[in-house]
Amino acid sequence: MRDVVYLDQIEQAEALLKPQRIEVLRQLAEPRSCTEVAAELDQTPQRVYYHVKRLLEAGLVRQVAERRVRGIHEGIYQAAGRSYWLSPSLVGRIGLRQTRDRLSLGYLIDLMEDVQADVATLDLTRPDLPSIGVSGDIRVRPEQRKAFLDELQHTLQDLFTRYGGAEGDAFRLAVACYPKGDPDDRT
Repeated sequence: MRDVVYLDQIEQAEALLKPQRIEVLRQLAEPRSCTEVAAELDQTPQRVYYHVKRLLEAGLVRQVAERRVRGIHEGIYQAAGRSYWLSPSLVGRIGLRQTRDRLSLGYLIDLMEDVQADVATLDLTRPDLPSIGVSGDIRVRPEQRKAFLDELQHTLQDLFTRYGGAEGDAFRLAVACYPKGDPDDRT
């Protein structure tokens, strides 16, 4: 089972985005038969199999075994991943993608889409996959914003210059800086 399955085909999204199928996927975090899932969800095995079949066709579930029960072959299925990411390209854009100022929210959204697509192509099963994630909060007074952003840009440009040679392993560095919303303001 992969940690992340990146969905970039509309058929995959259509198969996934049904509440009943999401429940079936949750049940298939561990290998199970349709009969076992049906008992857990209080549904008929035929109804569960219908959903499993659609998930199989979309590559979101895989058959991991088969056993004989009362003279018939019963498939054992497991979800293809622990989590699923929908490609932003599935929704598409309204209007043309415009060149954006690197300090704009639109540029940040474009950057996050690129990062999501890049991470989705990585072989997450490799134990030696070098990566780092860092997150933290910084408080900057309005009169210090320009100096903060200038210093951040200077620091990153220094790293790009120092480590930007043609030799060695290639890494992508993406830094996102955005206003932190107040959790109490969310509706």
